[in-house]
Amino acid sequence: MQRYFWILLVVIIFNVETNKVLAEDTEGLLKEKITLCESCHGAKGSSQDPQFPILAGQHFYYLYVQLKDYKEGSRKNEIMSNIVADLSKEDMKALAQHFSEQSWPLIQVESQPELAKQGEAASESGQCVQCHLGGYEGESRIPRLAGQHPEYLEKTMLDFKEKIRTNSAAKSSLLNAFKAIDIKAMAIFLGDLQVHEKSHGSEIE
Repeated sequence: MQRYFWILLVVIIFNVETNKVLAEDTEGLLKEKITLCESCHGAKGSSQDPQFPILAGQHFYYLYVQLKDYKEGSRKNEIMSNIVADLSKEDMKALAQHFSEQSWPLIQVESQPELAKQGEAASESGQCVQCHLGGYEGESRIPRLAGQHPEYLEKTMLDFKEKIRTNSAAKSSLLNAFKAIDIKAMAIFLGDLQVHEKSHGSEIE
């Protein structure tokens, strides 16, 4: 009986230590993946390079869905497709959670009041606020646009318009009605918006 007790104790200790090592390994691998993301998107996802979108403070579920779309091929980008190829669902959830928990950074946007005014009118005529909500903060699957890099927003909207980006037929249909100058104006208007911070975390089974 005493021998059985000691064997059981050794097994329990072994399992505890093994789980601890596995947890440390998992945490280390996640940090490596975060560092890889930050090489383009900046520290904590607070991109200061206008060609790369801000991830910090973006909605958890939106970030997760975009990673999933890249992995499944419904959103295409050679660099991103290669990065997500080996990511598991748990990896994508962990990365989305990490970046959604960061604070949205302030960016410097060149003041272009006339274009911004034109962009505000165009956004209202397109009823963008119906999905992206007041302040263009978005929610869940709908991304925050306010304070995002205008250059990135402009390229993204043009990609939808020209059906280069195809993971939202509704956006392609909507943006097809706008001229390129209207899209540029909307990007400037949205990039110049600053809104309050709030939690963007969520859960996925």
